[in-house]
Amino acid sequence: MSRVISLFILIFGLHIGSMRLEAQILSTDTFKVIGEGAQGSLPQDRILDHLSQTRLFQATYIGVPLIAVGIIEKQEDTKFRQLRNEFMPQFHHSIDNYTQYLPTAVLFGLKTAGVKSRSLWGRMLVSDALSMTLMTCVVQGLKHTTNIPRPDGSNSHSFPSGHTATAFMTATMLTKEYGYISPWVGVGAYSIATATGLMRVANNKHWLSDVLVGAGIGVISTEVGYWIADKIFKNKGLEIGNDRSVETIDFNRNPSCLGLYMGINLPLSKFDIDDTHALRTSSGMTIGLDGVYFLNRYIGIGGRATVSNLQFILNDTQAPSNTFDFSTIAIGPYISFPLSNRWNVGSRLLVGAVHYPQMTIGDLQLGHRNELMVGSGASMDYLIHSQLSGSLFFDYNIQGPPSVQSNEYIHLFTFGAKVAIRF
Repeated sequence: MSRVISLFILIFGLHIGSMRLEAQILSTDTFKVIGEGAQGSLPQDRILDHLSQTRLFQATYIGVPLIAVGIIEKQEDTKFRQLRNEFMPQFHHSIDNYTQYLPTAVLFGLKTAGVKSRSLWGRMLVSDALSMTLMTCVVQGLKHTTNIPRPDGSNSHSFPSGHTATAFMTATMLTKEYGYISPWVGVGAYSIATATGLMRVANNKHWLSDVLVGAGIGVISTEVGYWIADKIFKNKGLEIGNDRSVETIDFNRNPSCLGLYMGINLPLSKFDIDDTHALRTSSGMTIGLDGVYFLNRYIGIGGRATVSNLQFILNDTQAPSNTFDFSTIAIGPYISFPLSNRWNVGSRLLVGAVHYPQMTIGDLQLGHRNELMVGSGASMDYLIHSQLSGSLFFDYNIQGPPSVQSNEYIHLFTFGAKVAIRF
């Protein structure tokens, strides 16, 4: 489980950190496109790319989805807590009390050391103070109006997570001020913020929905705080100015990539193991590695490997012990179609194998078998910069049964986000 958490931190930190860096670049930069897309005669290209450069898009395309997913996921909080109780029931560590402030320590350390940032001291302090005020008011206001009990029952101020909101606020501050240096500044900052949120769940102090909403509040509060400061100071107090090098994007470049993604599994099937046992699946998590080599701009060959978990509901009875892990590996054709210079839609058709380890469900012994699986899916891809892309995806997989007593297949729908390195 610790490996899964570590990989999740890397995926989420890389995804948000890289996208936050792009938001900074887009606010001050233009990009030059070579190849077919450079003609500039396609109005839909200009519209799509212009929308992704607006301040509203930059301020909300991370925070709003986090809050929305947190609200939707709230119905599944108890299931995620069951997973926590199964894998780490006695876990407790106080390091999250300190990691929430770590990006701030790095920010002020670099500033004190004389490393140039986006803003001079005065403008930066005002921006950060506004962000902190907004975040504190929203978080504390919700805590004292929703009165949701914490998982450990210590009090009724669980929603949203203040630690996570603070961590993502400080990570956004660091990325806005120093993200121009390298995308790894944002990767590191948001990895620490993600780890802080996961620790709050592992410490049994927060539900998963508390953490997701807290993260969104932290990001949006900082964006709004900096927006207000920008209106106040205008062009005054900028240390590095608005100059950026022009990025060259080759529109005709093949979109070959290697990506990491995380998704949520949703139940689509119910089947009978035998005459007395009816089994259906509940939500779970998938972490995967996806790679594809494109022969041209549109068609490629690739593969995907995943590690997943699901919860089984046996005879309409849900129990924490009814969980199991499985892994898949598959290969097949990939298709990519450009909508604009930065936006693409993609699809794939994969065939491979699924492995079920030995597991006990109720009084049944299942698993320890390999079965055939086929899957398809689609994605919306956004070119963050010439060698990095982010995307939203959904997959539909049909995989063989985990029991020799049944011939009924598992139908699995997975949706999530992916970040990929282009090569």
